[in-house]
Amino acid sequence: MALLQKIIAFMPEESRDQALAVAGGAALLTGQKLSAVAMFGRGVYGLEKQWRVRHPEFHGDFKARWAAATSFYEQTHADPTNRTLHMVGIPLILGGAVGLLAAPRYSPPWVLAAGAFVGGWALNLVGHAKYEKNSPAFAEDPLSFVAGPVWDARQFARVMRKRAARAGMAPA
Repeated sequence: MALLQKIIAFMPEESRDQALAVAGGAALLTGQKLSAVAMFGRGVYGLEKQWRVRHPEFHGDFKARWAAATSFYEQTHADPTNRTLHMVGIPLILGGAVGLLAAPRYSPPWVLAAGAFVGGWALNLVGHAKYEKNSPAFAEDPLSFVAGPVWDARQFARVMRKRAARAGMAPA
């Protein structure tokens, strides 16, 4: 951890917080629960501070900030294949993170959670690299770590409602 802190100290502030958030995920995969959560939280906090510096025109409350984040998330997830990959990948990431935090380190459930976590991230990164051709939304807006799963859950619910309506089971 001390070596990581020394390396991060030499990074430009713009990339340091993003590196901390990513390092938090990586630390989770090594079984470091508390330090993983601390690094991730510190990184996201710093990214939010940077977002507010880059957007001095923003003076809204949380509701307005949430609207800005979900609007940005939608703009950066326009490709249908990328959306589908996210609707699968994000639940894998969330479930994997919960499993990595809850299961004893290196136990069979922990290993399964690690696979889900890595697999979910792989799907999301492929979606952005191959189909969307942009960076993941959290690189620009840290609230996307929360807005993304909520937005994707809404998209999934919309798809399910349409399928149910086509099958004559529910109104569209």
